[in-house]
Amino acid sequence: MKVLKFHSLKDEDYLQLSFEGAFDPQAPLERELEPFLQAFETCAGEWMPDVVKGRRQRKYSRSSFWKALEEQREDNSTGLGLYRTQWPPLDIALRLWFPPLPPELRIFISVKPLSFFAEEERCRQFVEMVRLWASRYPVAHTSAHGIDDMLLSGSPYFGRDEKTARRDGFDKIYEVFWLNVFGPKLVESVGRERMLSTPAHRVEALPNGSVLLVLWPTPADFASDAAREVQARAHVHLRPELDYHTVLRSLRERSAALAPVEPHFHPDMAPLLSRVVDLTASHQRSRKITELNAWRPPEPEEWLPAHAALPSDVEDVERACAHYRSLAEHLVALLHTDVPSVFEASPASLTDIDFYFWREDFPSTRLRANIDAHAVPAIGAYLGEVLVRHLGGRWIPRQKLEESQVLVGNRVWLPFARACHSMRSRQSLLDSSLSWLFLVASRLRS
Repeated sequence: MKVLKFHSLKDEDYLQLSFEGAFDPQAPLERELEPFLQAFETCAGEWMPDVVKGRRQRKYSRSSFWKALEEQREDNSTGLGLYRTQWPPLDIALRLWFPPLPPELRIFISVKPLSFFAEEERCRQFVEMVRLWASRYPVAHTSAHGIDDMLLSGSPYFGRDEKTARRDGFDKIYEVFWLNVFGPKLVESVGRERMLSTPAHRVEALPNGSVLLVLWPTPADFASDAAREVQARAHVHLRPELDYHTVLRSLRERSAALAPVEPHFHPDMAPLLSRVVDLTASHQRSRKITELNAWRPPEPEEWLPAHAALPSDVEDVERACAHYRSLAEHLVALLHTDVPSVFEASPASLTDIDFYFWREDFPSTRLRANIDAHAVPAIGAYLGEVLVRHLGGRWIPRQKLEESQVLVGNRVWLPFARACHSMRSRQSLLDSSLSWLFLVASRLRS
């Protein structure tokens, strides 16, 4: 069973549910989780998992579910994962905590893409599942919404401030999402009558004192102006001290930040920049495309006119050139697993190498001493070898690596200096990319 990969290189928005409910740790676990499974299997429909994963992966069934929980059991907790082998991709993490920890059932559901939930009946079933869970497992707060907008919201319900919000018992309503369940404490803080009169698609009191609130029929159209107006009205209704126009303006800014942007990259750099965009988190992608549309690669500075070239100051030119080839082979040894094209020493391989270093944020994630002592010499030698092989260049060796040159036409290029400049920062990997220097050298060689 091959699980459909949920996180692809080119990520996209998806629906995420975060559910944290209490349960009775004294009752048999199978009895406690039966309502969870019953509601889940009844309502999931087309996104029902077919794989359950504990210590190993099995086809989903009730028996494999219990087996996975049993084999993952630790002193105070247990958990499992649920996935799909067919579209739509699904990722569910279920975790239970037992005394002496506070007994808690946590469920995180992610279904991709968000557009899957553009159909009202599909959404109604999802809401019904959450309603049944929240009626059975008391919650402080639960929400479901598109992940991109959640990430932009800055809400402590989601992100680095979540621990603070949980510690304070979710003391106030920081954000209103497509689907919300507000626990009794939050209902009390707002006032039950006010909570139940929230202008929204669906507002329902649950038997345990919680309130279910759904802003509009489907989460897929969250960024529309009509949906944003509903979201702002509901938020201000629950938090009267907030200003409606300020809240609405902030929501519209989030919609604008997530609106698709057409790439218009510098044509020579498009192969690299497209891959950078593909790897950018979906909630940041439009902003990144806008940024890269405006960016232009700086003209390389690592060159001299041929008449100003420094003469070779080594005793044995051939031996020095052999040393450069050896250094270039060090880069091949370093990258061949992650960048197979490195064996080719071609212009295309330079783009692959640029992207690899950007993806890894190499200048920030490796020791500077190792970069300067090992990576820069290997990268510079490799770049120089590509200039020699593909542009008819000729090494002019120098005792100092950073002064070593490759003569191409009426210019000499300084590949080691270029490698050093590229390794200053992640942005420098684009500003001083290896592939851009090669393209400029190719264009100017005549």
